Amino acid sequence: MQPTISAERNVQRGEFRRFRIGKALIYFVLSAWAMTTIYPLFWIVNNSFKVSRDVMNNSFGIAWNVDLVNYTNAFDRINIGKSYINSLIMSGSTVLLVLIFGGLAAYVLSRFTFAGKRAIYSLLYATLLIPTFATVVPVYELLIKTTMVNTYWGLIFPHTAGNLTFAILVMAGYMSTIPKELEEASFIDGANRMQMFIKVFMPISRPVFASASIFVFLWSYNDLFSAFIFVNKENVRPIVALLNEISSQYGTDFGLMAAAVSLTVIPVLIIYLFISKFIQKGLTEGAVKG
Repeated sequence: MQPTISAERNVQRGEFRRFRIGKALIYFVLSAWAMTTIYPLFWIVNNSFKVSRDVMNNSFGIAWNVDLVNYTNAFDRINIGKSYINSLIMSGSTVLLVLIFGGLAAYVLSRFTFAGKRAIYSLLYATLLIPTFATVVPVYELLIKTTMVNTYWGLIFPHTAGNLTFAILVMAGYMSTIPKELEEASFIDGANRMQMFIKVFMPISRPVFASASIFVFLWSYNDLFSAFIFVNKENVRPIVALLNEISSQYGTDFGLMAAAVSLTVIPVLIIYLFISKFIQKGLTEGAVKG
Protein backbone atom coordinates (compact mmCIF):
# COMPACT_ATOMS: atom_id res chain seq x y z
CA MET A 1 0.00 0.00 0.00
CA GLN A 2 2.76 2.42 0.95
CA PRO A 3 4.77 1.95 -2.27
CA THR A 4 1.62 2.71 -4.26
CA ILE A 5 1.08 5.99 -2.38
CA SER A 6 4.71 6.97 -2.91
CA ALA A 7 4.45 6.25 -6.61
CA GLU A 8 1.33 8.40 -6.88
CA ARG A 9 3.09 11.25 -5.07
CA ASN A 10 6.08 11.00 -7.40
CA VAL A 11 3.77 11.15 -10.40
CA GLN A 12 2.00 14.20 -8.97
CA ARG A 13 5.32 15.91 -8.28
CA GLY A 14 6.48 15.20 -11.81
CA GLU A 15 3.27 16.58 -13.30
CA PHE A 16 3.46 19.65 -11.05
CA ARG A 17 7.09 20.24 -12.04
CA ARG A 18 6.24 19.94 -15.75
CA PHE A 19 3.29 22.29 -15.25
CA ARG A 20 5.48 24.92 -13.58
CA ILE A 21 8.16 24.65 -16.27
CA GLY A 22 5.57 24.85 -19.05
CA LYS A 23 3.82 27.81 -17.44
CA ALA A 24 7.11 29.63 -16.90
CA LEU A 25 8.05 29.06 -20.54
CA ILE A 26 4.69 30.41 -21.71
CA TYR A 27 5.08 33.54 -19.57
CA PHE A 28 8.63 34.04 -20.86
CA VAL A 29 7.54 33.82 -24.50
CA LEU A 30 4.55 36.12 -23.95
CA SER A 31 6.71 38.64 -22.06
CA ALA A 32 9.32 38.64 -24.83
CA TRP A 33 6.57 39.11 -27.41
CA ALA A 34 5.05 41.96 -25.40
CA MET A 35 8.41 43.70 -25.20
CA THR A 36 8.61 43.83 -28.99
CA THR A 37 5.57 46.14 -28.86
CA ILE A 38 6.10 47.94 -25.55
CA TYR A 39 9.76 48.84 -25.96
CA PRO A 40 9.42 50.65 -29.34
CA LEU A 41 6.63 52.76 -27.83
CA PHE A 42 8.79 53.52 -24.78
CA TRP A 43 11.72 54.34 -27.08
CA ILE A 44 9.66 56.86 -29.05
CA VAL A 45 8.21 58.56 -25.96
CA ASN A 46 11.60 58.61 -24.26
CA ASN A 47 13.30 60.26 -27.26
CA SER A 48 10.52 62.82 -27.51
CA PHE A 49 11.89 64.39 -24.31
CA LYS A 50 15.38 64.85 -25.82
CA VAL A 51 16.73 67.45 -28.20
CA SER A 52 17.59 66.19 -31.67
CA ARG A 53 21.32 66.11 -30.92
CA ASP A 54 20.85 63.79 -27.95
CA VAL A 55 18.57 61.53 -29.99
CA MET A 56 21.32 61.10 -32.57
CA ASN A 57 24.14 60.59 -30.07
CA ASN A 58 22.37 58.44 -27.48
CA SER A 59 18.99 57.29 -28.74
CA PHE A 60 18.77 54.33 -26.32
CA GLY A 61 19.65 56.31 -23.20
CA ILE A 62 16.94 57.33 -20.76
CA ALA A 63 15.96 61.01 -20.84
CA TRP A 64 16.70 61.89 -17.23
CA ASN A 65 16.62 65.63 -18.02
CA VAL A 66 13.14 66.05 -19.47
CA ASP A 67 12.91 68.70 -22.19
CA LEU A 68 9.47 69.71 -23.53
CA VAL A 69 10.80 71.78 -26.42
CA ASN A 70 9.75 69.16 -28.98
CA TYR A 71 6.13 69.27 -27.83
CA THR A 72 6.18 73.05 -27.89
CA ASN A 73 7.53 73.03 -31.44
CA ALA A 74 4.95 70.43 -32.47
CA PHE A 75 2.13 72.87 -31.71
CA ASP A 76 3.86 76.13 -32.61
CA ARG A 77 6.04 75.18 -35.56
CA ILE A 78 4.06 72.54 -37.44
CA ASN A 79 0.56 73.21 -36.04
CA ILE A 80 -0.07 69.63 -35.03
CA GLY A 81 -3.25 70.67 -33.20
CA LYS A 82 -5.04 71.42 -36.49
CA SER A 83 -4.04 68.04 -37.93
CA TYR A 84 -5.24 66.41 -34.71
CA ILE A 85 -8.68 67.96 -35.16
CA ASN A 86 -8.79 66.95 -38.82
CA SER A 87 -7.96 63.33 -38.02
CA LEU A 88 -10.48 63.10 -35.20
CA ILE A 89 -13.24 64.65 -37.33
CA MET A 90 -12.64 62.35 -40.30
CA SER A 91 -11.95 59.15 -38.35
CA GLY A 92 -14.76 59.80 -35.86
CA SER A 93 -17.25 60.50 -38.65
CA THR A 94 -16.15 57.34 -40.45
CA VAL A 95 -16.73 55.25 -37.33
CA LEU A 96 -20.16 56.80 -36.79
CA LEU A 97 -21.31 56.16 -40.37
CA VAL A 98 -19.93 52.63 -40.40
CA LEU A 99 -21.69 51.75 -37.15
CA ILE A 100 -25.01 53.20 -38.32
CA PHE A 101 -25.15 51.71 -41.82
CA GLY A 102 -23.19 48.59 -40.94
CA GLY A 103 -25.37 47.93 -37.90
CA LEU A 104 -28.59 48.24 -39.89
CA ALA A 105 -27.28 46.03 -42.68
CA ALA A 106 -26.03 43.45 -40.18
CA TYR A 107 -29.41 43.44 -38.47
CA VAL A 108 -31.21 42.70 -41.73
CA LEU A 109 -28.76 39.99 -42.80
CA SER A 110 -28.73 38.25 -39.43
CA ARG A 111 -32.45 38.33 -38.55
CA PHE A 112 -34.27 38.13 -41.90
CA THR A 113 -34.56 35.38 -44.48
CA PHE A 114 -35.00 36.55 -48.08
CA ALA A 115 -34.04 35.64 -51.62
CA GLY A 116 -30.49 36.58 -52.52
CA LYS A 117 -29.19 36.60 -48.95
CA ARG A 118 -26.48 34.03 -49.72
CA ALA A 119 -25.47 36.01 -52.81
CA ILE A 120 -25.10 39.17 -50.72
CA TYR A 121 -22.85 37.35 -48.27
CA SER A 122 -20.76 36.02 -51.17
CA LEU A 123 -20.47 39.51 -52.62
CA LEU A 124 -19.38 40.92 -49.27
CA TYR A 125 -16.68 38.28 -48.87
CA ALA A 126 -15.55 38.88 -52.45
CA THR A 127 -15.06 42.60 -51.83
CA LEU A 128 -12.54 41.77 -49.11
CA LEU A 129 -10.29 40.36 -51.84
CA ILE A 130 -10.17 43.64 -53.80
CA PRO A 131 -7.02 45.64 -52.94
CA THR A 132 -7.41 49.29 -52.05
CA PHE A 133 -5.01 50.34 -54.80
CA ALA A 134 -7.38 48.97 -57.46
CA THR A 135 -10.12 51.42 -56.45
CA VAL A 136 -8.05 54.59 -56.11
CA VAL A 137 -8.47 55.91 -59.66
CA PRO A 138 -12.28 55.52 -59.95
CA VAL A 139 -12.79 56.84 -56.41
CA TYR A 140 -10.58 59.86 -57.10
CA GLU A 141 -12.45 60.63 -60.34
CA LEU A 142 -15.75 60.38 -58.50
CA LEU A 143 -14.53 62.76 -55.80
CA ILE A 144 -13.36 65.24 -58.42
CA LYS A 145 -16.75 65.20 -60.14
CA THR A 146 -18.50 65.79 -56.82
CA THR A 147 -15.95 68.47 -55.75
CA MET A 148 -15.12 66.60 -52.55
CA VAL A 149 -11.36 66.38 -53.06
CA ASN A 150 -9.49 68.15 -50.25
CA THR A 151 -12.56 68.22 -48.02
CA TYR A 152 -13.43 66.16 -44.97
CA TRP A 153 -15.99 64.18 -46.96
CA GLY A 154 -13.31 63.30 -49.50
CA LEU A 155 -11.77 60.97 -46.94
CA ILE A 156 -14.82 60.11 -44.84
CA PHE A 157 -16.82 58.55 -47.68
CA PRO A 158 -14.00 56.34 -49.09
CA HIS A 159 -13.09 55.17 -45.59
CA THR A 160 -16.72 54.43 -44.79
CA ALA A 161 -17.17 52.40 -47.96
CA GLY A 162 -13.90 50.57 -47.42
CA ASN A 163 -14.70 49.54 -43.83
CA LEU A 164 -18.39 48.68 -44.20
CA THR A 165 -17.82 45.09 -45.36
CA PHE A 166 -15.73 44.17 -42.34
CA ALA A 167 -18.19 45.80 -39.94
CA ILE A 168 -21.25 44.17 -41.52
CA LEU A 169 -19.78 40.67 -41.44
CA VAL A 170 -18.55 40.93 -37.85
CA MET A 171 -21.76 42.51 -36.52
CA ALA A 172 -24.01 40.14 -38.46
CA GLY A 173 -22.17 37.18 -36.97
CA TYR A 174 -22.69 38.53 -33.47
CA MET A 175 -26.35 39.48 -33.96
CA SER A 176 -27.16 36.02 -35.27
CA THR A 177 -26.33 34.64 -31.79
CA ILE A 178 -28.98 36.77 -30.07
CA PRO A 179 -31.94 34.57 -28.97
CA LYS A 180 -35.08 34.84 -31.08
CA GLU A 181 -37.19 34.97 -27.91
CA LEU A 182 -36.08 38.58 -27.42
CA GLU A 183 -37.61 39.51 -30.76
CA GLU A 184 -40.85 37.77 -29.91
CA ALA A 185 -41.03 39.52 -26.54
CA SER A 186 -40.44 42.88 -28.22
CA PHE A 187 -43.21 42.23 -30.73
CA ILE A 188 -45.58 41.37 -27.91
CA ASP A 189 -44.70 44.68 -26.22
CA GLY A 190 -45.63 46.51 -29.42
CA ALA A 191 -42.15 47.44 -30.71
CA ASN A 192 -41.58 47.83 -34.44
CA ARG A 193 -38.40 46.77 -36.24
CA MET A 194 -36.56 50.07 -35.75
CA GLN A 195 -37.45 50.29 -32.08
CA MET A 196 -36.33 46.69 -31.65
CA PHE A 197 -32.98 47.47 -33.30
CA ILE A 198 -32.38 50.57 -31.15
CA LYS A 199 -33.67 49.33 -27.80
CA VAL A 200 -32.84 45.61 -27.95
CA PHE A 201 -30.15 44.76 -30.48
CA MET A 202 -27.89 47.80 -30.05
CA PRO A 203 -27.54 47.47 -26.25
CA ILE A 204 -26.93 43.73 -26.47
CA SER A 205 -24.45 44.19 -29.33
CA ARG A 206 -22.28 46.74 -27.54
CA PRO A 207 -19.24 44.41 -27.50
CA VAL A 208 -19.21 43.94 -31.27
CA PHE A 209 -19.95 47.63 -31.88
CA ALA A 210 -16.94 48.47 -29.72
CA SER A 211 -14.76 45.94 -31.57
CA ALA A 212 -15.77 47.27 -34.96
CA SER A 213 -15.33 50.89 -33.89
CA ILE A 214 -11.74 50.46 -32.66
CA PHE A 215 -10.65 48.64 -35.82
CA VAL A 216 -12.39 51.09 -38.13
CA PHE A 217 -10.92 54.03 -36.22
CA LEU A 218 -7.41 52.56 -36.42
CA TRP A 219 -7.64 51.82 -40.14
CA SER A 220 -9.02 55.27 -40.89
CA TYR A 221 -6.67 57.10 -38.53
CA ASN A 222 -3.54 55.39 -39.91
CA ASP A 223 -4.43 55.44 -43.62
CA LEU A 224 -1.55 57.46 -45.05
CA PHE A 225 -2.07 56.34 -48.66
CA SER A 226 -5.62 57.70 -49.00
CA ALA A 227 -4.75 60.86 -47.06
CA PHE A 228 -2.00 61.75 -49.54
CA ILE A 229 -4.29 61.34 -52.54
CA PHE A 230 -7.70 62.58 -51.41
CA VAL A 231 -6.85 65.31 -48.85
CA ASN A 232 -3.41 66.73 -49.53
CA LYS A 233 -4.16 70.35 -48.62
CA GLU A 234 -2.84 71.74 -45.36
CA ASN A 235 -6.22 72.87 -43.99
CA VAL A 236 -7.65 69.32 -44.10
CA ARG A 237 -4.44 67.31 -43.74
CA PRO A 238 -4.71 64.52 -41.14
CA ILE A 239 -1.98 63.85 -38.63
CA VAL A 240 -0.49 60.83 -40.44
CA ALA A 241 0.16 63.01 -43.49
CA LEU A 242 1.72 65.65 -41.25
CA LEU A 243 4.29 63.12 -40.01
CA ASN A 244 5.56 62.69 -43.56
CA GLU A 245 5.83 66.45 -43.91
CA ILE A 246 8.00 66.55 -40.79
CA SER A 247 10.34 63.94 -42.21
CA SER A 248 10.73 65.90 -45.44
CA GLN A 249 10.85 69.46 -44.10
CA TYR A 250 12.60 68.80 -40.79
CA GLY A 251 14.43 65.61 -41.65
CA THR A 252 17.18 66.09 -39.05
CA ASP A 253 14.89 67.00 -36.14
CA PHE A 254 14.36 63.51 -34.75
CA GLY A 255 13.21 64.85 -31.40
CA LEU A 256 10.33 66.68 -33.08
CA MET A 257 9.47 63.55 -35.03
CA ALA A 258 9.40 61.46 -31.84
CA ALA A 259 7.13 64.00 -30.14
CA ALA A 260 4.76 64.05 -33.13
CA VAL A 261 4.57 60.25 -33.23
CA SER A 262 3.91 60.15 -29.47
CA LEU A 263 1.06 62.62 -29.86
CA THR A 264 -0.31 60.58 -32.75
CA VAL A 265 -0.54 57.43 -30.63
CA ILE A 266 -2.34 59.08 -27.69
CA PRO A 267 -5.93 59.06 -29.12
CA VAL A 268 -5.67 55.40 -30.08
CA LEU A 269 -4.48 54.40 -26.61
CA ILE A 270 -7.21 56.41 -24.89
CA ILE A 271 -9.98 54.93 -27.04
CA TYR A 272 -8.60 51.41 -26.61
CA LEU A 273 -8.44 51.74 -22.81
CA PHE A 274 -12.09 52.76 -22.66
CA ILE A 275 -13.49 49.95 -24.80
CA SER A 276 -10.84 47.21 -24.54
CA LYS A 277 -13.08 45.03 -22.34
CA PHE A 278 -15.59 44.74 -25.18
CA ILE A 279 -13.18 43.95 -28.00
CA GLN A 280 -12.31 40.32 -27.31
CA LYS A 281 -15.89 39.39 -26.49
CA GLY A 282 -17.22 41.06 -29.62
CA LEU A 283 -14.78 39.35 -31.96
CA THR A 284 -15.07 35.87 -30.45
CA GLU A 285 -18.87 35.93 -30.26
CA GLY A 286 -19.09 37.18 -33.82
CA ALA A 287 -16.84 34.35 -35.00
CA VAL A 288 -19.16 31.63 -33.71
CA LYS A 289 -21.85 32.15 -36.31
CA GLY A 290 -20.84 34.11 -39.37
